[in-house]
This record gives sequence, structure tokens and C-alpha cells, in this order.
Amino acid sequence: MKIEHIAMYVNDLEGARDFFVKYLDGKSNDGYHNKNTDFKSFFISFDDGARLEIMQKPQMEEAEKTLNRTGYIHIAFSLGSAEAVDSLTARFKEDGYEVVSGPRTTGDGYYESCIVGIEGNQIEITV
Repeated sequence: MKIEHIAMYVNDLEGARDFFVKYLDGKSNDGYHNKNTDFKSFFISFDDGARLEIMQKPQMEEAEKTLNRTGYIHIAFSLGSAEAVDSLTARFKEDGYEVVSGPRTTGDGYYESCIVGIEGNQIEITV
């Protein structure tokens, strides 16, 4: 068994797509639009086969996204090296994203950093 994909609703569908393509080397499909419901989505594919579906529909609830809450809390991307983690973390910071931790080695041995990415959602980058 494997996870087929992860999905998230966003307000700025094209902006979210561009974030994952620009910073995390995702590849986007051409998108989907159900004209009856005005539901729209993109699938973002990554080199290892993982996929992220970003979606938008009318009248979504905008809930506060605190970093310490129950439920899904972040998406983690493995970059392959500590240098890549350092470089991308610096790029995020230069582009105005909040770095909430790292880069650092955690108590359980991961070298990682976490940023607040698109629409207040936390993104972890690790070796």
C-alpha cells in the first residue's frame, strides 16, 4: 500500500501551484475545472512519484492555521543534502517566507528547517 496523493484547499490556486513548481521542483498538470460546481484543481507531481492535489471551490471556510494544532501539520520534502536544505531555506527567507525553525539537526537526527509557506501552511525541508 502507498499514499496515492495528499490534497489541500487553497485560496490562490495558481499561486500555490507556482510555489510548489518554483521552490520544490513539482510538475503541474494542466488543471481541472468542473463548470457546474466551479471546483478547480491541479495535481503537482514530484520525481519520486508523490503527488499533491491543490484545490479551490467557492465559499471555503478560512480557519486559523496555528503551528501547534491537531490534524495535518506540515508537508515534508527531502532535498538530498544538508547544503540543499541550507540553500533553499536561505532562498525562502530572502523571498519573505517565515523560517520557524532551522536549519538544524533535530533530536531524532533529521537535518531540517521549517517555513510558513503558502497561505500559512507549514513546509518542512530535510535531507
